[in-house]
Amino acid sequence: MELSFHLCIISLLLLSSKSAAKESEIISRFQRYLQINTAQPKPLYREAADFILSEAASLSLESQTLEFVPGKPLVLLKWPGSDPSLSSVLLNSHTDVVPAEHDKWTHPPFSAHLDSNGDIYARGSQDMKCVGIQYLEAIRRLKASGFEPKRSVYLSFVPDEEIGGHAGAEKFAESDVFKGLNVGIVLDEGLASPTENYRTFYAERCPMWLVIKATGAPGHGAKLYDNTAMENILKSIESVRRFRASQFDLVKAGLKAEGEVVSVNMVFLKAGTPTPTGFVMNLQPSEAEAGFDIRVPPTADQESLERRIAEEWAPSSRNMTFMFKQKVSVLDNSGRPILTATDSSNPWWGLLEEAVKKADGKLGKPEIFPASTDARYFRLLGLPAIGFSPMANTPILLHDHNEFLNKDEYLKGIEIYESIIKAYASYVDHGRSEGSRDEL
Repeated sequence: MELSFHLCIISLLLLSSKSAAKESEIISRFQRYLQINTAQPKPLYREAADFILSEAASLSLESQTLEFVPGKPLVLLKWPGSDPSLSSVLLNSHTDVVPAEHDKWTHPPFSAHLDSNGDIYARGSQDMKCVGIQYLEAIRRLKASGFEPKRSVYLSFVPDEEIGGHAGAEKFAESDVFKGLNVGIVLDEGLASPTENYRTFYAERCPMWLVIKATGAPGHGAKLYDNTAMENILKSIESVRRFRASQFDLVKAGLKAEGEVVSVNMVFLKAGTPTPTGFVMNLQPSEAEAGFDIRVPPTADQESLERRIAEEWAPSSRNMTFMFKQKVSVLDNSGRPILTATDSSNPWWGLLEEAVKKADGKLGKPEIFPASTDARYFRLLGLPAIGFSPMANTPILLHDHNEFLNKDEYLKGIEIYESIIKAYASYVDHGRSEGSRDEL
């Protein structure tokens, strides 16, 4: 009896040791990806692509590297499904990250330092290298379990999301290669959640980067006269400030979420006549400019906002003009608001909810993403796209100093994706036409 007990203890210890070693390997792979410096403006894309291709080879996934823009590789992987007539699943992630101010970090931003609390510090640990590798680790688990997908599963690792995605996801979505994938659902990035509930996103605010310019007669700094460039630009700034406050008040009062209002933030003010030591102090300038980052939810009236800009913020009657550095429509190519249904009309949403629940996860209320992601390029085509990054009980630190993700949250996220990918790749709805995307 005593011998059997000791043998049982030894077996448990061996199992525990093997589990710890396996966990260590999983974390090590994540760290290696994080240690590749893919920060803009000079990301090491080749190194990242080589790492991804190596991992894909270890999983026997089909792979190809696309370059819509030279020097900016997009890695596309495929796990073939048994029924090619079914639309496919696309798991998208971006390989680039934003720059980091190294001296502001507790640990070097590309060291992927694992501290005693289990926190992994690195640029990209939340945004969004975690997700790309979690996809691969989930597939590793599914393959080990003997699971075979009915639908083909594609993984795209795209460049340049942090600078607009124009050389990556945008060109990919417009390409003949993408058309040939017959994609039915896209998963892309979300945000960390400080609570126990994972966050999901069915739409995002569209950027309108506005520059307002005022002109007026120059004059002596001591002279009082009407319609100076500075007077007119300040009137515009005040008008914008009042609108911003009205939108922010809705958020403060709990009437709307941040992603449901129009956000406006001034990002630069350009005026004055420069000198080697500063500015000419006794000359009123003839021109002044102000720049604004505006984000518009797909539920807002974008045309009404443009009329407000022309009539109130930059009226020609005050010698003012405006232009957009970037303006993204809130409507898709069919003229409908760019959003993904979150009701019974969209089976993919229900499948995600059930899969997360099955993996012992909890979802919060669906949200509109407050900024922009590559998902917008797929939604423009009328495809359902869901933003989701399984990071609960985690402070939101994307683009911040000391970005980190706890290893336990990372490992739990792999289980969540395993459940989602299995549900999506197994899904067959005999009562719904595979070719109809209008319903989604």
